[in-house]
Amino acid sequence: MAQPIYTTHHGMVDILPDEVRKWQFLENLIREEAEKFNFEEIRTPIMEKTELIVRGLGQMTDIVSKEIFSFSRGEDNYVLRPELTAPVVRAFVENRLDQRGGSQKLYYIGPMFRAERPQKGRQRQFHQFGLEIMGSSDALADAEVIAFMIHIYHKIGITNTTLKLNSIGDPESRDQYKRALKAHLKPDLEKLSEVSKKRYENNPLRILDSKEEEDRPFIETAPVITEFLSEKSVKHYNKVKEYLGDLGITYEEDPYLVRGMDYYTETAFELISPDLGAQDALAGGGRYDLLVEEIGGLPTPAVGFAAGMERLFIACEELGIRLGSEKKVDVYIVTLGDAARKWGLTQLSKFREKGASATMDYMGRSMKAQMKDANRENARFAVIVGENELNTRQFTLRNMAASEENSLTLDAILQKITGHHT
Repeated sequence: MAQPIYTTHHGMVDILPDEVRKWQFLENLIREEAEKFNFEEIRTPIMEKTELIVRGLGQMTDIVSKEIFSFSRGEDNYVLRPELTAPVVRAFVENRLDQRGGSQKLYYIGPMFRAERPQKGRQRQFHQFGLEIMGSSDALADAEVIAFMIHIYHKIGITNTTLKLNSIGDPESRDQYKRALKAHLKPDLEKLSEVSKKRYENNPLRILDSKEEEDRPFIETAPVITEFLSEKSVKHYNKVKEYLGDLGITYEEDPYLVRGMDYYTETAFELISPDLGAQDALAGGGRYDLLVEEIGGLPTPAVGFAAGMERLFIACEELGIRLGSEKKVDVYIVTLGDAARKWGLTQLSKFREKGASATMDYMGRSMKAQMKDANRENARFAVIVGENELNTRQFTLRNMAASEENSLTLDAILQKITGHHT
């Protein structure tokens, strides 16, 4: 009977060793730059209570209604996290991070899960990085979050981007706008897409996000939310724009830009790139002053963003940007015979203790095969050891790039490769 062939779940992919290096490069870059901005990393479980995600994102959002991976254990219901803002807020409330004093500047990197139709740059397991500033209602925090987001892309070399900016106001402003939007759409309700018809009663703002062709004429003629902003919201929005100007950050105002989750208030923004095609969003975020209180905490203003890492890699491919360096090893010990193999095994640690990466053959192959393997591993040097070398204590050191060989003592080899003596 044939053995079964196991594969990954549809829309989930393995990240193989050749690809991992670019992931590590990006993760290290994010961590280094976040430290410069004085953000601290937070890590939360990939599994959360269903109630948290539903309450945080909203029952009528696409994520909750169609895209969550959910399961039960006993009487408890869980989901694999579809995003990280609600889990970070849950951690903030549960662990009383507000008692640390001052605003909390947190960042994260990790996998998310959504049961959507897989396509380029959109998988069922995907990865995001993002950050949150919790405890500040000042527009300065909005500008800092946006500045970091753009800084990461510029650091990588992705500068062909556009920052889209809008304000969706405070709850009172949004309620007024929802009424005006529904009044605008009501005469043509039957002409809207099926998705927009469902959103009409409970989440009309999401209609503005629709990509359906039949919705376009009604969206393009809809009233704009900035006409309904309270004086307080107008003041906050103007401050955000002022600070972005001070930072030299250009933007385009998009009065129809709304975020997909119900917890957003005031500032909304999105970073897009034409290098991604139709699905052009690289990152997005905004202010969510109601979420902390919504899930059991004290009233706490907050602002943040999230960015798709797979989307970033696609943009890099389109622009010819290479992330990370090729795999290299400092020294490959080529051994001839059992005595040389035993010697090589015991010497690996000497190179590693001096800060060099070192490896050898583990398959008992010929010298020719070992040299070929050393090339494949991008070894800087090969140390060739046989019975004669063990007797004379003079070992052949081959500079792989220059194709030059010298006969040296082990101490001289260590000095040459690592700069250290034994």
